[in-house]
Amino acid sequence: MARLFGTDGVRGLANREVTPALALSLAQAAAHVLGAEPRGEGRRPLAVLARDPRISGDFIASATAAGLAASGVDVYDAGVIPTPAAAYLIADIGADFGVMISASHNPAPDNGIKIFARGGRKLPDEVEDRIEAAMALPPLAPTGAEVGRIQRFADAEDRYVVHLVETLPHRLDGLRIVLDCANGAAAGVSPEAFHLAGAEVVTIGNDPDGVNINDGVGSTHLGPLQAAVLAEGADLGIAHDGDADRCLAVDGTGQVVDGDRIMAILAKSMLQRGVLRQSTLVTTVMSNIGLHRAMRGAGIEVVQTRVGDRYVLEELGARGLSLGGEQSGHVIMSDFATTGDGLLTGLHIAAEVARSGRSLAALAGEIAIFPQVLVNVREVDRTRTSDEQLLAAIAEAEASLGDSGRVLVRASGTEQMVRVMVEAAEHATAQTVAESLAEVVRARLALAPNP
Repeated sequence: MARLFGTDGVRGLANREVTPALALSLAQAAAHVLGAEPRGEGRRPLAVLARDPRISGDFIASATAAGLAASGVDVYDAGVIPTPAAAYLIADIGADFGVMISASHNPAPDNGIKIFARGGRKLPDEVEDRIEAAMALPPLAPTGAEVGRIQRFADAEDRYVVHLVETLPHRLDGLRIVLDCANGAAAGVSPEAFHLAGAEVVTIGNDPDGVNINDGVGSTHLGPLQAAVLAEGADLGIAHDGDADRCLAVDGTGQVVDGDRIMAILAKSMLQRGVLRQSTLVTTVMSNIGLHRAMRGAGIEVVQTRVGDRYVLEELGARGLSLGGEQSGHVIMSDFATTGDGLLTGLHIAAEVARSGRSLAALAGEIAIFPQVLVNVREVDRTRTSDEQLLAAIAEAEASLGDSGRVLVRASGTEQMVRVMVEAAEHATAQTVAESLAEVVRARLALAPNP
């Protein structure tokens, strides 16, 4: 039987896979596991509930709130706020856990359920497995005064915005910034935070109607932001995704600044200000070789993890580090957040532009990003990537690239697919090597025909 939890909570087509019944059962199970920890005498467990603006969030959040309250959990309903805001608020009010209803950068018909532990931290696999097992248990059924109560978390947005602005090392006065809120959860709070920090703000993708989240806007569709930055004569642009846990940027010339360049800019700034702990940055294996070279030149060590922000988080916690993230724009500043936070990241990128007096284009230009080609080889046996002939082909490719390139061949975590990623000094070289390795993967890892 497939595991219910994926790499970032439970996700699927709303009202088909992610149903009110599932939300109710999952909430009751979470109450079993996360509501059982010791607390003050006479105090019921407390959970923060939030969602992004997609239309299915109404009934999924309602079912979640019902499941929690019926299990004896008090619910603070924060309404539509970003995922990192929910995580921050769990810690800020000392809640026992929290639930975020969102499918992040997925289209509107999808939705998901993310559960956070005390302190606003993501759940380890072991706790997710315990919650999934608890779905088979009889639900908790308190009566009378012991049932939970549901109330509006009235100052949720204000608490989060004030927190964001208080983290900044420099105000944004004098900067003109375009924000693309992806018609998502950032629509209410991102413009407010940037304005409060001193920026002149122009918004696009800022009119959520429940069905237009991530639709041609946001961090997965940067064209509209690039056009708006140029049209407005802005200093830079910031793009969020639907639940605002990631951030990509556009400089004043309309060029995209990806997660690798964002991390490099923040790492160098933090090093200069003495707040980059152990002079170390945590990235995944997908980060560009150009980032590694730039960090080495700046005297910053790079630690790599598996793909997934949860692994970056684990490494940051284990080593006591302050900055990490992914090429996709999930950036974690652990002094201020327990998860990737697109608003926090965007604010700090803008603050470095203001602090340094240099343009984002100049800051990003210090990191030479190598051309990267990714080929997804589908319908192959992802369990056999240790095939000797494939390993030999990878070694030969690595030898041909030398220190001017990189090869990464990894199995998908969810599909019968193997990803082949190649970086090289020239795009044509990366393309040729990637296609050659993809052919080896197809030949060596072909699925056995059905009998």
